Amino acid sequence: MTPIGLFRGETALVTGSASNIGRAIAEALAREGASMLLADVDPARNKATHDAITGAGGTAEAIATDLSTKDGWRDLLSKAGNRRIDMLVHSASPPRKESDGPLTVSEEIWDGMLNVNVRSGFFLAREIGLAMQRDGVKGRMLFITSLHAYAPRNIPHYSASKAAQTMVVRELARTLGPSGIRINALAPGAVPGGGFNAAQHDFSGKIPLGRPGNAEDMAGPAVALLSDRFSRYVTGTTLAVDGGIALYNWIKAPEA
Repeated sequence: MTPIGLFRGETALVTGSASNIGRAIAEALAREGASMLLADVDPARNKATHDAITGAGGTAEAIATDLSTKDGWRDLLSKAGNRRIDMLVHSASPPRKESDGPLTVSEEIWDGMLNVNVRSGFFLAREIGLAMQRDGVKGRMLFITSLHAYAPRNIPHYSASKAAQTMVVRELARTLGPSGIRINALAPGAVPGGGFNAAQHDFSGKIPLGRPGNAEDMAGPAVALLSDRFSRYVTGTTLAVDGGIALYNWIKAPEA
């Protein structure tokens, strides 16, 4: 996609920017002219995202933060300072393991997943939304959710957190919409990364477009949802970017 400067003069905060979908979206926003605030728990990999953006002529600042802690979201906003934030993309999510099933997942792993995906996501969006209201910013937000918000996958902490994110998006979209603030979600399909290995699953004949997705497949739709040029009348919705896999009842829990 040839950049056309959709976000020139704006600032975007992306969580989970060090790798995979978060990184691809951050780089895509930067190509469209946004100044980037890159938030991740992995400083070394986040620096690689920062360097890729600045090396291509973009503007970026890397912020180390741990959203799994109770005050992680406060720490991130403190480090972001008083910058005007026009866009928030909440892509951060802890790695997940197929072995953390309904009868085996620990409280620690459960709490970490819910803290990052739901607690930090909600309070970041709320506080940024309040600042947008105060400053008259017609802001946009995007949560990276999952098809597993709607169907179980034998990893209950992950599925529950994504279902909760979906409702957070809808609640905030209804509340902040009258201020001109749009909030949507993007639900990837089978995209390797974050603990998901497509090679471990049989998707033959289950993806109408014929292949698993990749991070770059998510970046274009994310840019479109965040852009008022393409999505100015879209809020409170979830866009599935899945190659059509949701057309099938494809989920089969791993054997115990």
